[in-house]
Order: sequence, then C-alpha cells, then structure tokens
Amino acid sequence: MHADHSPKMHHLNKIAASRRSLLLLAVSTVFLRLGHNIVDAKEAKALPKPDNLLAPDAALKRLLKGNDRYVQGASRADDFRRERSVLVEGQNPYAAVLSCADSRVAPELVFDTGLGDLFVCRVAGNFVNEDTLASMEYAVAVLNTPLILVLGHDHCGAIDATIKSLHSDKPPPGHISSLVAALAPAVNASREQTGDPLAKATRQNVIDNVNKLKSTGPILDAAVEQNRLKIVGGLYRIDTGKVDIVS
Repeated sequence: MHADHSPKMHHLNKIAASRRSLLLLAVSTVFLRLGHNIVDAKEAKALPKPDNLLAPDAALKRLLKGNDRYVQGASRADDFRRERSVLVEGQNPYAAVLSCADSRVAPELVFDTGLGDLFVCRVAGNFVNEDTLASMEYAVAVLNTPLILVLGHDHCGAIDATIKSLHSDKPPPGHISSLVAALAPAVNASREQTGDPLAKATRQNVIDNVNKLKSTGPILDAAVEQNRLKIVGGLYRIDTGKVDIVS
C-alpha cells in the first residue's frame, strides 16, 4: 500500500498533530498545577501550625471571632505543653499586632489565641518607630504573616499624657518625652474634630499608624499592593473587652 501524500491528507495530519499538541499541553498544565498543589500542601503540613496558613480576610475574621469568645467569657483552654513542643523549630503566626504596652491590654488574651498565633509588638501609645516597623517587616517578609492590626485602646495613659503636655507646654520627665513627640501629630490632628479629646486622639493615632505601615516600603506597601497583606486598625474597650475595627 502506498502512502497518501495528497494535500488533503497532509492537512488532516497537521490538524491531528495540532490536536495532540494541545492535548499534551493541557495534560502537562494539569499535572504542573497538581505538582504545585502537592508542594504547597507539603509546605503547609511542615509548618508548626498549618491552620495558621490563612488569607488576610480569613485571618481578620479568625482574630475577631477569638475576641468574641473573650468578650463572652468563653475563651478556650489551650494545652500549652503540646504547643511548646510543636513550636520548637519555628513559628507561623496568622496575625501581627502593634499594641499599647498598657497592662490592661494583652493581645493574646483579647483574641483568645494560643502560642505561635500572634506576633506582638508593644509600646506605650502603639505607634510605629524604627524598631516596631522592622519587627512588622520581619513578620511579613520572613514569617509570611497575612495580617497586621494596630490596636489602640480607650483610657490610654500615653495619649492622655501627650494631651496634657502639649496643653501645658511642659515636657514630661525623662525619656517619656519621646512618647509625647511620637504621639503629638495625632493629638494635634484631632483637635479640629468634635468630641472627647482623648477618644479623638486615640482613634486618630490608630488611623495614622495604619496609614504609615501601609505606605512604607519596600516590604509592607508591596505586600498590601499584591493582596498578600491586610493592615487594619482597632480600638479595644477596656470595660467590655470588645475590639472595634476603625480603619
């Protein structure tokens, strides 16, 4: 039998070859995606706390759900002995918190979290400086933390001291003046707003520091732009324990 070298047969062979190529490409793509998923699953399983591998919105939802339990007095009892052993080789917190150093505000309790869940920086007045900024960058760049919360609170002594210092034009003693200098912009910016001066300044300070983190490069602003990171601000109510998102 002689091979058919007619133009029609040549055209049909080209079509069949093209279809085979497309099929092979499709199959290869599927296996490539499966391969990536397997790698991701292995990486997730290797993390100390796989449940902490969350998208930014899911991380915020989990944080606020924990706060609801705290408010209702239904906080969970964690087995810290088990968690200590799991976390020996590393950490993968699902949220970072920039909080005030006030003894009445403890983020791990406020959000009913266990060990290795929150990466926390605390400084009186919950403001961004070189050290807290570097720490937040570490959480995002190295630990892949998807959420940063700037957590202020009512009855904040640091902001109250700043208001009084600026009003009397008298600096506070020692190094407390550095806190006043850091918090003064929020206090001054809130003066044009109506309402309680302390409450206004506290809220403004949270908003200002959220905006500062969002706009600071090269790490945080890029992560926000790529939707890998969410940065929000909250206010903790000392009397109820409730955290309200304000920014």
